[in-house]
Amino acid sequence: MPPLAPLPPTLEQTLGGLQTRRMRWLLAVPKLGIVLLLLALFSLLWLLHHNEIEEERNALIKDVLWLEQNLRFHFDGAEEQLQQLASDIAGGHAGKPQFRLRAAHLLKNMPEVGQLLWLDDRQSIVAAEPTARLPDEELAPLGPTATSRGIDTARRFGKPVYGEFFLNSAQQALNELLVPIHKQGQPQGMLIAVFNLEQLLSSQVPWWFTEKYKVDIIDGDDKVLAVKTRIEQTGGQSYEIPLEPPGHGLKLRVTGYRSQENTLQRLLVVAIIILAIGVFWSLWLVRELMQKRSQAEEALRAEHAFRTSMEDSLTVGMRARDLEGKVIYVNPAFCKMTGFASEELVGQQPPMPYWVPEQIDETFAMHQAVLAGRAPPDGFEMMFRRKNEERFHALVYEARLIDGHGQHIGWMASVLDITERKHAEDLARQQQEQLQFTARLVTMGEMASTLAHELNQPLAAIASYNSGCLNLLTHASADPRELKPVLEKIGLQAQRAGKIIRRVHDFVRKSEPRRAPCDLREVVEDCLGFVEAEARKRRIRLSCRQPETLPLIPADRLMLEQVLLNLLRNGMEAMSDTPEALRRLEITVDCGKSEICLGVADQGSGIAPEIRERMFTAFFTTKAEGMGIGLSICRSIIEFHRGRLWAEDNPRSESGTGTIFTFSLPLAAD
Repeated sequence: MPPLAPLPPTLEQTLGGLQTRRMRWLLAVPKLGIVLLLLALFSLLWLLHHNEIEEERNALIKDVLWLEQNLRFHFDGAEEQLQQLASDIAGGHAGKPQFRLRAAHLLKNMPEVGQLLWLDDRQSIVAAEPTARLPDEELAPLGPTATSRGIDTARRFGKPVYGEFFLNSAQQALNELLVPIHKQGQPQGMLIAVFNLEQLLSSQVPWWFTEKYKVDIIDGDDKVLAVKTRIEQTGGQSYEIPLEPPGHGLKLRVTGYRSQENTLQRLLVVAIIILAIGVFWSLWLVRELMQKRSQAEEALRAEHAFRTSMEDSLTVGMRARDLEGKVIYVNPAFCKMTGFASEELVGQQPPMPYWVPEQIDETFAMHQAVLAGRAPPDGFEMMFRRKNEERFHALVYEARLIDGHGQHIGWMASVLDITERKHAEDLARQQQEQLQFTARLVTMGEMASTLAHELNQPLAAIASYNSGCLNLLTHASADPRELKPVLEKIGLQAQRAGKIIRRVHDFVRKSEPRRAPCDLREVVEDCLGFVEAEARKRRIRLSCRQPETLPLIPADRLMLEQVLLNLLRNGMEAMSDTPEALRRLEITVDCGKSEICLGVADQGSGIAPEIRERMFTAFFTTKAEGMGIGLSICRSIIEFHRGRLWAEDNPRSESGTGTIFTFSLPLAAD
């Protein structure tokens, strides 16, 4: 949908705006008068009514506290009598006849106690009044009853407790007071007094109290368990207080009856309010409708303009899909990226027109993973195609699409065209490989004179042995068997020269980085063969300490040789000012559980702390003729192999200074 261009205001719009403002002022005057009249009237009524409510509230609270205290004293008296009876039973002063006699007396004086039971320690009934049947016995097949749970609680605490309330077969709310019987600290049984909450209110709430209030006992869910009232119709103030004891969420609620004066007063207030609302609403309705419509239109225009501006300014492609994978929205940046119009994409279902046909299976699998909520949180790369069949790399981030009610209705994707970045990365990788190859050529060029001297020795020996053989053959008495040792020596020297040439050829050849199983011992031996001649020239002793066998590691052998050669040559150059007796370059190889560490330790002058922080930076060097790329390339190669390269002081140096360059390589490929 194209953005709405702002239009200049017309004469009709200007006049309409003036008329609207004038209408607002005309409607505001009577509304203001009505508001002031209502405020004055309601203030007077509120003052009168507030005083009356406060007086009624104070009287209600006093009466409720009195009733609650009266019920508490009554429960405490029943508890004391049961404790005395339990003490007499435990002491042997009361048997079944005495129990029945005292139980009958208790039931007569406390009509709210409907039943009194004496249980032994196995919960069997020893004696009971008036019946020997548990009050919640019919609930026993359904699981643990309130009585059994109360007995367990009383035994656990060793003191009188009130059980949970329950309903009997007549739907009467009952509550139990359980008093444990102990003899010398051992449980001997239980006394249970069953209270009828309806009878409790009937006997303990005086008649004058019900003339003013309705009394209810309710549970935690406001369900009425017992009630005492003169009339059912209430409507006055209400006050609730916890009924402790027996507790367990029981509350005492007292509600006042609605007085005739309050009813008439409320009717008058309601009539005034209705009349005022009617008048006020008739004036307010037109203004509200005009305001709402104007605000809605303005909000719609502002929202549309803001959204359109935001969509047009975005360079990131946005695509929304519903839970079934159907495209429900694309922004202009996504259309420009793919070359398809919005009408061509909205409503499409897989396969999408911008999917690459040869990668349709992989793309559909990722599509299903996104719909299942398994999209990678860091985004994923895919290959898309434009309408002109041109391919491009895309980086996609998926997020949940939430509507205004907080419901998950689909998936919103942010799509970035990273084709140029991919090309830049490939170019950088090629340049890095070329730089590494150039570094190898520079290293070999610096070693060329030494290698030439090294090759002269086997070639000179071959020429000398060859001249000896020719001289021997000129004699008629020459024995061919004497030529065999000489020819064998010629062959050994030729192999030596060939080995040197092969090393040079392998080192300087250009190849793609390729990690394959590699023996680090062979890498060390080849590198030592390269630098032996230069070490002799510099009067440096070479030593190598490594295990007899090493596991194969996934690595590019030429790259590792380049790293090790660079570290060896740096170590030899660092000892140019070291006394000849202390010039020693040591290679150590240690194999751990998950990685191999190789260290090159020299006896040089060491590395200053400020230089150590920058020595792995590209083009930083302390040499007069150095390029500053050797250590940078070494670190890049080691990181390419998922390893680390670092430098530290040599603690075993005989000269007191020196450096150890160490790199680690994982034993298994990531």
